[in-house]
This record gives sequence, structure tokens and C-alpha cells, in this order.
Amino acid sequence: MGIALAKAKFAERQPASTWVRSLQYLGATWAGLLVLFWRDVGDMAVIWWNSSTFNHCLLILPILIWLVVQRKELVAELRPQPWMPALLYGAVGAGGWLLGDAAGLAVARQLGLIMMLQGSLATLLGPNVTRGLLFPLFYMFFLVPIGEEAVPALQTLTAKMCMVLLGWTGIPAHIDGIFITTPAGLFRVAEACSGVKFLIAMVAYGVLVANLCFKSWGRRITFLAACVVVPIIANGLRAFGTIYIAHHQGIEFAADFDHVFYGWIFFGIVIALVMAVGLPFFDKRADDPAFDPALLRAPVVRTIRASLAIAGILLIAAIPFGWSSYVEARSSPVPDRIALPQIDGWEVIPYTPTVHWTPRFVGASHYLSGRYRNTEGQIADLFVVVYDRQREGRELIGFGQGTIDPDGFWSWTANTQAPPNGRAERIKTQGAAREVVSFYRVNGTTSGSAARIKLATLQARLLNGDQQAVAIIVSGEQIGDRSPRPAIDAFVKSLGDIDKVADRFAGLR
Repeated sequence: MGIALAKAKFAERQPASTWVRSLQYLGATWAGLLVLFWRDVGDMAVIWWNSSTFNHCLLILPILIWLVVQRKELVAELRPQPWMPALLYGAVGAGGWLLGDAAGLAVARQLGLIMMLQGSLATLLGPNVTRGLLFPLFYMFFLVPIGEEAVPALQTLTAKMCMVLLGWTGIPAHIDGIFITTPAGLFRVAEACSGVKFLIAMVAYGVLVANLCFKSWGRRITFLAACVVVPIIANGLRAFGTIYIAHHQGIEFAADFDHVFYGWIFFGIVIALVMAVGLPFFDKRADDPAFDPALLRAPVVRTIRASLAIAGILLIAAIPFGWSSYVEARSSPVPDRIALPQIDGWEVIPYTPTVHWTPRFVGASHYLSGRYRNTEGQIADLFVVVYDRQREGRELIGFGQGTIDPDGFWSWTANTQAPPNGRAERIKTQGAAREVVSFYRVNGTTSGSAARIKLATLQARLLNGDQQAVAIIVSGEQIGDRSPRPAIDAFVKSLGDIDKVADRFAGLR
């Protein structure tokens, strides 16, 4: 009986030559896409290796291989058939890549590349095989290093949780943005303490467990919700614990304890806690098949020859890549030198701040700074940044660019009243505070909004507009209780038309 069943199952498998040929086509197509978009592949690999937030991505590739091997016997019973409609999915990915490239959003380019890889598999192997491999294909999205944008929100949430817990324990505390002052000292919820690295890794782990250990979608969703909520709460408790220990045992002891405890020990405890609670509710056995091949043998319509499918995939990918290369090659000159402007009623004086601060703009063509004082004794600091064009690592707007250096000691505390077409914020470090007003200009658009500047950058790249980008940042130190804003506003008014000033720095006027 067992021999008969084995023979019947073998008879259901597709000829090996069909699968070998289809996999050869897929391997060649993937190789072509990875070579064409080698820059995005390299960027992702560098981030996986160098960023502790995304070190877990190094495990995603072997997990993907394991997921496919796990389905190997089942997939072998399905017939690979090139399928034309899947080209549309690849085209969406190519369009997303072009938009990401135009706007200077690396994550959009990387998501677009993943979609093109997914779409090429669906195109060459067909809908039935794609449905059999649906979870591994979806899990490929976790290769994209995304999520650091949540750092400011998580910092603020962690600080607020600490304040609640400190209030419950009777420890007097004052909060200013992400700074918490207690009798033990001043504490800052730094980027590394936001908990984002564990949250991102926990979500990736939770999605895998939800697929492998649960059948019920209700249980899957509940488990995933726990994978989001528990790390956030646990990180808030850890931050509170550090302050609590510092209050009773001293800051040095608390810092030493936090450095030892906070890391994979902390993450391991969080995983163990979530798994211990979820284990009794697992409703999928380890030997349950990933899918039923009998349900995935529907007739395939709108098939296409493999050679035409490969040509279509590569053409769809080459069009946005070619346009991007053309725009990149277009001349976008800026002046060889720029100088501090002469402003009526203001003189340039040495820059001697209480605590050193400069905005961070990596890869700028020009970076200029100066301190001004007017006849009334008001002082304002001017910073000018000019890019001939923006590209990966040389962006006007992006994580780690702007007023706050993620590796520095200054932190955002609050947004303040913004001037027309600008942004205003308050930043702080131990022993000093500042207010900063920022104006960004790209392709005729001046704004303090990151979204508007990204849109202007996208329009310039897509429509072959002016690529030059300028940031004009005016800042003032807070001395005692005196706000620096009047000095900043007076300087901005004396500076004149921001559009004209920025265009002169960019060499467009």
C-alpha cells in the first residue's frame, strides 16, 4: 500500500526537465536584476552588516532558503507555467523603484527591487507555484532595512512611560521632550534606547512564528499584536529600571547594569516571555504541510512563452534604470565657492557656543557656517548647505540628516511655531538648549516639510528639473530663560527673500 501511494505521488510530480528549465530561467533573470540594481543590493548588505538595528536581516536569507526547502516536495507536484499578468506586479515594483530613486528614498528603491524579484518568479513559474511559495515570497520584504523612521516616536513614548512609572514609585521627575530630570541627574532616552531594533526584529520573528505555529488568523493577529506591544512595554520598563536603579544606587552602577543587561539578553527574555504565553495556543503541528498541492492545480490562462517573459521582465526593469541614469548624467553645476552674505545691521563674529553644535549633512558640495550679531546685541548662527544633486548618502532630507546627528548628544524636544515655508524646533543637550529654524529649497520649492521637499526632489528627477538642493538653517542659543527666537526672527527678516538667497548659493541666480 505504501509503495503504491509513493508511486502515485511520484506520478503527480512534474517532469524534472520542466522544473530544471524553469529554475534556470528564473536564476538567470534574478541574476540579471541583481546585477542591474547592484547598488541597492550592496546598500542593503552594508546596512545588514553594519547596523545593529538590522543585523537580524542576515538571518532572513537562510530562513528564506529553509522555507523554500520545506515546501520543495509539495511544489514539485505543481506545474511551472510562465504567466503574463504577473508582469504587472513587476511593473509596479519598477515604478516604485523609479519613484524612490527620484525622491532619494532608498527604502522605496529596495522595496521596488524586492517586488521585481517576486514578480519575475510569479511571471516565470505561474500563479499555482506562486501561491505555494506565497509566504516565503512575502517574507522577502523583511530583507528591506525599514523602521528607523519610528525612532523619534518610540523615544517620546519610552520617555512618557518612564514618567508614568516614576510617578507611581514616588520619584520626582521633570520631562522635556526625551530628557528626564530626577534628583539622581539628567537622563536622555537616546536613539539606541528607543527599542526600535528589538521591535523590528521581533516583528520579523513574530511573522515567522505566526505562519509556522498557527492556523487561525485570529490567533495569528493576536500573537503579532503581542510581538509589537510587549517589546515596547518591556523597553519602557527597562528604561524606567535604569533611572530607578540610578536613583537608589547611583548613575555609574545603573549605567554598568544597563550595558550588561540591555542587548541580546534583554531581547532573549522578551522572546521567551512572548513564546511562553503563546505556546499553549499553538494550533498547527510541526508536521502539518505548508499547503495542499491538490488545491493549486487550477488551469492557467494568459500564459506566455518563457523567452518573452524574460524579455518583458528585463525591459520593465531597464526602463526606470535607464531614465535614472540619463538624469544622473545631466550636468547640475553649483558655484566653485560660496561665502557668508553681508547683511545690513549684522556683523560676523567668532562662533563660540556654550556647547558645540552644527547640523549634519553628509556629502554636501558646500557647507558654510557663521555667527552674526546685530547692533542690539542679538546673536544668530547661520548654516548653509548646498548639494549639486542628491543621491544615496547625499540627501537634503533623510534619517541622520539635518539638525540632529544620531551619534551626537543633541536631541529634539519639541516643534515650535514655524515661519512661512520653514520649520522650527527646539533641541537640547546637557547644559545647553537651542531653537533652530530650517528652510529647504529644491527645484523652485522652499519648505520646512520633509514630505514637500521629497516631492520636489521627485519632480526634479522625473521631469528633468533643477537638481541643486539648498538648506538654510538659522539657530540661536538659549541663555538662561531668554528665548533665542526673537534674534532668529530678526536675522531671518534681515536675510531677505529666502528663495533668492538659496538660489544664489546654488548658482541659479
